[in-house]
Amino acid sequence: MSEQIPDDHDIPWAMQLVVYRDRQSPARQVDVAETAARAVVALLADPRCAPDGPWYPAVKHWRDARIRKLVRRADGKRWTDVQALDGVTVTQPDAGDYGGAAVRAFVPGPVKPLPKELNKLQVSGTTFPDDGASRTSGAMVTVEVRPGLEMTSGKLAAQCAHAAQLAWEAMSGVEREQWRADDFRLRVDYPSRAEWVAATRPVAVVDAGLTELDGPTETTRAWW
Repeated sequence: MSEQIPDDHDIPWAMQLVVYRDRQSPARQVDVAETAARAVVALLADPRCAPDGPWYPAVKHWRDARIRKLVRRADGKRWTDVQALDGVTVTQPDAGDYGGAAVRAFVPGPVKPLPKELNKLQVSGTTFPDDGASRTSGAMVTVEVRPGLEMTSGKLAAQCAHAAQLAWEAMSGVEREQWRADDFRLRVDYPSRAEWVAATRPVAVVDAGLTELDGPTETTRAWW
């Protein structure tokens, strides 16, 4: 199934994602993308997002329009400060010479006004080292990135998170529990152009083209 682009709310809503940035030992781009995707699914799978949970009304309101996600970066005290806001943090181990990845996904809300802890964080120019393929193996879910697209690390993380969310929503209850038992691990892959054209996957993400891409563009797919 493809993610449709429904009408938006009068005041757009978004799920904010904050990526931890270690200036001395930054995480790799692929690890950030995987961790962001896992964080989104971990939040949506949290009991507080269930129909009787306190986060459910906000998630439902957000999901009824565009599934917009905004990726910001933080380090030091600013990273510590955002931990107090409602959300879920996921981490992923370091990869050789690079640091581990950490991302916190927050309960969706209007894009403005934002809590001051989020409002002060940068969105544009979020870039991490693009060095090497994923080291994740044996994951239940694979997210594929369309070849030839130029995206910042933040945009890539958001698109992979969209694909992971759609996979979660499309799964059976049994599949969801299997994925939960594996801490929602997933692998981000970069197929060749021929592989991308030939493959058919259960879910696909079409970005609206409001920021970095020029018009509606299929960006990522997921399969399991």
